[in-house]
Amino acid sequence: MISAAVVEALKGMVPEENIRFQESMAGHTTFRIGGPADCFLQLENEEQLIKVKKYLNLVEEPYFVLGNGSNLLVSDSGYRGVILQIGQKMSRIRVEGDRIVAQAGAPLAQVSKTACEHGLSGLEFASGIPGTLGGAAVMNAGAYDGEMSQVVTLVRMVNKEGEIMELDNETMEFGYRHSSLRRQPFTVTEVTLQLKEGSKEEILARMEELSARRREKQPLEYPSAGSTFKRPEGYFAGKLIMDAGMRGFQIGGARVSDKHCGFIINTGKATAEDVKDVIAEVQARVKERFHVELEPEIVLL
Repeated sequence: MISAAVVEALKGMVPEENIRFQESMAGHTTFRIGGPADCFLQLENEEQLIKVKKYLNLVEEPYFVLGNGSNLLVSDSGYRGVILQIGQKMSRIRVEGDRIVAQAGAPLAQVSKTACEHGLSGLEFASGIPGTLGGAAVMNAGAYDGEMSQVVTLVRMVNKEGEIMELDNETMEFGYRHSSLRRQPFTVTEVTLQLKEGSKEEILARMEELSARRREKQPLEYPSAGSTFKRPEGYFAGKLIMDAGMRGFQIGGARVSDKHCGFIINTGKATAEDVKDVIAEVQARVKERFHVELEPEIVLL
């Protein structure tokens, strides 16, 4: 549990109405799974983030930075520490010619919609990705032959010491579902995207086309964290899982989607342990049958 001294210190850095205790994480992840966090802070600006990070590092209080929780599985026992949410209160988007500069908490779908409204092309692939812009930049989110590395030019962040840093596209070292920030204690606050002028009608048509493909192929009617596994080199995770006979495999409320075997879904009352057990069984079966190691794409907290 968090000490009274830490609680009082945090109240001096963040408005008290933005601080919650024993907050269920099930309401903050797209999996709709997770126990309570000791402390949950909604951050409003970069200044608050700097103060809080510096303090929590000083007193060695564990913390985790949360966006939309779209790639996250939180333990049934919750989180012993402080959750720092960069979401709706840090989600401003501005357009500067053929560039978009947006805060990290801006939903990727909203950034894509803004691009379309201003006739800017290059972000159509992201219109159906449920995460925030900051998280998308960190993990180099992508879909339908597009990924963030193609449009990100500058990422603004706060490091462990509370200092502001900026990394350009090359320094981000983008790779498949990877960037140089994946294993660093840096927190993204703003991202600059370089797009191209295009036809609003064509951009919207492409977004609608991709949306229809998602609805047809993905189990969007169930809570999930999107694709559960990274794509193994030379293979597709969903096909390996299907060919291993795991379509519809279920433990408790967690199930390998019948619609897309690359997704593990929450059928209604799944626990984090259910999901982890399904992941382990899928990995074991695929390795036994095809000698391929499936690596989870989701973050376990």
